[in-house]
Amino acid sequence: MSVACGSVPLVSRRRDPFARAVGRRRRRANRLVTTLASIVSVLLVVVLVTATDTGEELGLPDLLGARQPRGTVVAVTPQELADARAALAALPVKGRAPRTGYDRSLFGDGWVDVDRNGCDTRNDVLRRDLVEITTDPATGGCVVLSGTLRDPFSDEVLAFERGERSAEVQVDHLVALSDAWQKGAQEWSAQRRVAFANDPANLLAVDGALNQAKGDSDAATWLPPHRGFRCRYVLLQTTVKAAYGLWVTAAERDAIARELDRCVVVEPGGPSP
Repeated sequence: MSVACGSVPLVSRRRDPFARAVGRRRRRANRLVTTLASIVSVLLVVVLVTATDTGEELGLPDLLGARQPRGTVVAVTPQELADARAALAALPVKGRAPRTGYDRSLFGDGWVDVDRNGCDTRNDVLRRDLVEITTDPATGGCVVLSGTLRDPFSDEVLAFERGERSAEVQVDHLVALSDAWQKGAQEWSAQRRVAFANDPANLLAVDGALNQAKGDSDAATWLPPHRGFRCRYVLLQTTVKAAYGLWVTAAERDAIARELDRCVVVEPGGPSP
């Protein structure tokens, strides 16, 4: 047989059957790995969600035990819990009114001496909530110069020192003034708003950064990171709102009810948890 000059013999392009089989196995293995990775990612997300409040609301088990209070757990008595539940049930449920017109000055010009003990409310609260305090003798022992706080919001121990670092410990309004303004305080007299802003029952010395993070949030949008204090936190908020005739939103009521259901209850005089 003659071959024309310059022509190239045809080469078969059929792949080796063994190579084709290996390729198919590789593709199947890659698909399997991708599928398994997707399943693992979904399971990981689900496990992480179980550690959150959202997981509890969805009825998921706490697989990591992350929803359990850690550190200091602030317990309540059966009577305190019953009173808080009754107060919550009696609170009006409405939508949040506009924030229009709100200004801090409507609740008084800063801290005042409403109880006429010669000291402003902020220093009264610092003396109440801090330990190992030192005071300024030139002020008759009113002004707190230093002290130590077991911060209820974080369960961390904070050192307070008056001066450049004063803001590291702040006095929080448990029911924020702006929140109160949007839920009934617009109708109050100026005198009642000043009394509310300086009521020790609505005040707590806390970590400054967490106080700023809270802002004017209610229980539906912010709770202390320290879970062991959340029950007491919403109990105090409920007590204050009931005392002043403020209302709650539906979401706020539900958030408070959830935390009250998680309270650790001890009998008066019983052992601490």
